[in-house]
Amino acid sequence: MAHKIPLKNLWQHAPKREGLLKFLLLLSVLIGYFGYLSYEYGLATGGMVAALTWSFFVLCTPIADAGFLLDFPVRLITGMRMLHSELIVWAIAISLNTWAVFFSAPSYDKTFLTDLLYKILTHPWPYWSIIALCASGTFLSVKFGDEMMDVIAHKDRKLQHKHGFTFKVIAMIAFFLLIVWGYYHLIETLNVDIPDV
Repeated sequence: MAHKIPLKNLWQHAPKREGLLKFLLLLSVLIGYFGYLSYEYGLATGGMVAALTWSFFVLCTPIADAGFLLDFPVRLITGMRMLHSELIVWAIAISLNTWAVFFSAPSYDKTFLTDLLYKILTHPWPYWSIIALCASGTFLSVKFGDEMMDVIAHKDRKLQHKHGFTFKVIAMIAFFLLIVWGYYHLIETLNVDIPDV
């Protein structure tokens, strides 16, 4: 079972407090973005565009950034491994986009990122390879995060040293860098100009 911190003690642990503050800062950015889009396009459309933008960062970036908004706080509060909560995040993002492509396609036209997401989703070859690469990078980074939190919590210390934990970390970092390189190379071949994003 993962390390679990009682809610009343959550604020007393400095690393946990910093993580919670970062989460609240990211959440406030998301709420501000939702507010701006709601002002521009109305509450329903603005909410949909904000959700689709969030799903773009879940499905189309090779690290667990949008999912990390939920993964890290859920791990701190409930002890649930980030890998498990990230699976839920991906299920939500895929379900949202499956519904939106068929029933709310005009919502994708509102921003550059959502328009790019629509292009990726509606052209399986070769664009779904971006999603596959991002899934590999995301779940690798989440697994790495879970293992680092286990080390910090001093769980299974003997087991980690016995099975070459350092080598495992180096291999994971090397594989992750390879995924990021492949991601940027693929984006280039699809004529997506990253600086314009």
